[in-house]
Amino acid sequence: MGFSILRIDHVQVAAPAGEEAAAREFYAGILGMLEIEKPEPLKGRGGVWFQFGEQQLHVGVEEPFAPAKKAHPAFRVSGYVELKDYLTANDVEVKEDDSIPGVERFFIFDPFGNRLEFLK
Repeated sequence: MGFSILRIDHVQVAAPAGEEAAAREFYAGILGMLEIEKPEPLKGRGGVWFQFGEQQLHVGVEEPFAPAKKAHPAFRVSGYVELKDYLTANDVEVKEDDSIPGVERFFIFDPFGNRLEFLK
Protein backbone atom coordinates (compact mmCIF):
# COMPACT_ATOMS: atom_id res chain seq x y z
CA MET A 1 0.00 0.00 0.00
CA GLY A 2 1.17 3.51 -0.72
CA PHE A 3 -0.56 5.06 2.28
CA SER A 4 -0.87 4.75 6.04
CA ILE A 5 -3.23 6.25 8.59
CA LEU A 6 -1.17 8.40 10.94
CA ARG A 7 -3.48 9.34 13.81
CA ILE A 8 -6.94 10.54 14.69
CA ASP A 9 -7.28 14.25 14.00
CA HIS A 10 -10.64 14.73 15.68
CA VAL A 11 -13.77 12.97 16.82
CA GLN A 12 -17.27 14.35 16.60
CA VAL A 13 -20.20 13.92 18.92
CA ALA A 14 -23.69 15.15 18.15
CA ALA A 15 -25.92 17.57 20.01
CA PRO A 16 -29.35 19.06 19.46
CA ALA A 17 -29.60 22.49 17.82
CA GLY A 18 -29.10 25.47 20.11
CA GLU A 19 -27.10 23.63 22.79
CA GLU A 20 -23.71 25.28 22.23
CA ALA A 21 -23.75 26.88 25.72
CA ALA A 22 -24.26 23.46 27.35
CA ALA A 23 -21.43 22.03 25.22
CA ARG A 24 -19.11 24.86 26.30
CA GLU A 25 -20.07 24.44 29.96
CA PHE A 26 -19.36 20.71 29.86
CA TYR A 27 -16.41 20.26 27.51
CA ALA A 28 -14.55 23.48 28.40
CA GLY A 29 -15.91 24.22 31.86
CA ILE A 30 -15.89 20.71 33.35
CA LEU A 31 -13.47 18.72 31.18
CA GLY A 32 -11.07 21.62 30.61
CA MET A 33 -10.86 21.41 26.82
CA LEU A 34 -9.94 24.60 24.97
CA GLU A 35 -12.63 26.00 22.69
CA ILE A 36 -11.30 26.76 19.21
CA GLU A 37 -12.92 28.76 16.45
CA LYS A 38 -14.74 26.90 13.72
CA PRO A 39 -13.84 27.79 10.13
CA GLU A 40 -16.04 30.59 8.80
CA PRO A 41 -17.83 28.42 6.18
CA LEU A 42 -18.96 26.00 8.94
CA LYS A 43 -20.15 28.49 11.58
CA GLY A 44 -23.68 28.63 10.18
CA ARG A 45 -24.16 24.93 10.90
CA GLY A 46 -24.02 25.47 14.66
CA GLY A 47 -22.00 23.39 17.09
CA VAL A 48 -18.68 24.13 18.74
CA TRP A 49 -15.12 22.77 18.50
CA PHE A 50 -12.59 22.00 21.24
CA GLN A 51 -8.88 21.17 21.36
CA PHE A 52 -7.08 18.87 23.80
CA GLY A 53 -3.44 18.01 23.20
CA GLU A 54 -3.01 17.57 19.46
CA GLN A 55 -6.56 16.32 18.91
CA GLN A 56 -9.92 17.99 18.60
CA LEU A 57 -13.45 17.16 19.64
CA HIS A 58 -16.21 18.63 17.50
CA VAL A 59 -19.74 18.97 18.82
CA GLY A 60 -21.95 19.04 15.75
CA VAL A 61 -25.65 19.74 15.44
CA GLU A 62 -27.71 16.78 14.31
CA GLU A 63 -31.43 16.91 13.64
CA PRO A 64 -33.19 14.78 14.46
CA PHE A 65 -30.85 14.22 17.38
CA ALA A 66 -30.12 10.84 18.94
CA PRO A 67 -27.26 10.44 21.45
CA ALA A 68 -24.51 7.88 20.88
CA LYS A 69 -25.07 5.56 23.84
CA LYS A 70 -22.70 2.81 22.61
CA ALA A 71 -20.27 4.39 20.12
CA HIS A 72 -17.88 6.73 21.94
CA PRO A 73 -14.54 8.47 22.00
CA ALA A 74 -12.05 7.22 24.60
CA PHE A 75 -9.60 9.57 26.31
CA ARG A 76 -6.42 8.49 28.09
CA VAL A 77 -5.87 10.91 30.97
CA SER A 78 -3.34 11.84 33.59
CA GLY A 79 -4.74 12.38 37.07
CA TYR A 80 -7.26 9.59 36.56
CA VAL A 81 -8.45 9.42 40.20
CA GLU A 82 -8.51 13.20 40.47
CA LEU A 83 -10.68 13.39 37.35
CA LYS A 84 -13.15 10.87 38.76
CA ASP A 85 -13.36 12.80 42.02
CA TYR A 86 -13.74 16.11 40.18
CA LEU A 87 -16.51 14.78 37.96
CA THR A 88 -18.37 13.32 40.93
CA ALA A 89 -18.06 16.63 42.80
CA ASN A 90 -19.56 18.34 39.74
CA ASP A 91 -22.59 16.02 39.68
CA VAL A 92 -21.39 13.98 36.69
CA GLU A 93 -22.26 10.31 37.16
CA VAL A 94 -19.18 8.09 36.81
CA LYS A 95 -19.73 4.46 35.79
CA GLU A 96 -16.63 2.38 36.48
CA ASP A 97 -15.97 -0.61 34.24
CA ASP A 98 -13.63 -3.49 34.99
CA SER A 99 -14.62 -5.77 32.11
CA ILE A 100 -11.16 -5.65 30.48
CA PRO A 101 -8.52 -7.24 32.75
CA GLY A 102 -5.72 -4.83 33.61
CA VAL A 103 -7.53 -1.76 32.23
CA GLU A 104 -8.83 0.97 34.53
CA ARG A 105 -11.60 2.93 32.87
CA PHE A 106 -14.89 4.63 33.46
CA PHE A 107 -17.70 6.07 31.40
CA ILE A 108 -19.69 9.26 31.69
CA PHE A 109 -22.39 10.84 29.55
CA ASP A 110 -22.23 14.38 28.23
CA PRO A 111 -25.24 16.69 28.68
CA PHE A 112 -26.75 15.29 25.49
CA GLY A 113 -26.47 11.60 26.44
CA ASN A 114 -23.35 10.76 24.42
CA ARG A 115 -21.09 8.18 26.09
CA LEU A 116 -17.47 9.13 26.81
CA GLU A 117 -14.74 6.77 28.06
CA PHE A 118 -11.74 7.73 30.20
CA LEU A 119 -8.73 5.43 30.74
CA LYS A 120 -5.86 5.51 33.19
